[in-house]
Amino acid sequence: MLEHFRTIEEVRSEALTCRRCDLCCPRTQVVFGEGPVPARLMLVGEGPGADEDRIGRPFVGRAGKLLDDVLARAGIRREDAWVTNIVRCRPTRATRAGVRNRAPRAHQIRACDLWMTQELRFVSPSAIVCLGAVSAGALISRGVRIAESRGRWLVAGDGIPAIATYHPAYLLRLGGANREAAESRMLDDLRAASARLRGGDY
Repeated sequence: MLEHFRTIEEVRSEALTCRRCDLCCPRTQVVFGEGPVPARLMLVGEGPGADEDRIGRPFVGRAGKLLDDVLARAGIRREDAWVTNIVRCRPTRATRAGVRNRAPRAHQIRACDLWMTQELRFVSPSAIVCLGAVSAGALISRGVRIAESRGRWLVAGDGIPAIATYHPAYLLRLGGANREAAESRMLDDLRAASARLRGGDY
């Protein structure tokens, strides 16, 4: 364990040159978490997309804009939360239409766990919102299914209260009434997180 890190910036500096798994080969850059340290709320997604890989910041593409909108409606300021991903390099797959995002492999998640552990150590959140099944599976339990578990407070590995909800990229793939319904449920989950941090009984 790299307990010699004294600050989150030291962690970030070392992570930016990480070669612990094969995701280091196609990446443009490492996308480390961002936000205040410490932060009462941590938002954890799956992995960087194309925009994040290009810009070097988490949740800055279409999914990030949707996340910002739902957070605002839930009464959560993004700048008050630590925002990160389970893996910090973009997982991709080649298709006939070009390079597409994909879910990270188990060995890639394990390799990136070092950075997740250090982020949790320094950020010391009071609550975690897992955005999507990959995040929930890594932080809460491999058996977590969003459709069954969302909206309920569970426990992350370090004993931190955690709630699982939809990944905003999933909402973007839905259409019409299905998207509206899923977005409403995601909003409920984020409101529950907001209420918990305020000491409410949402």
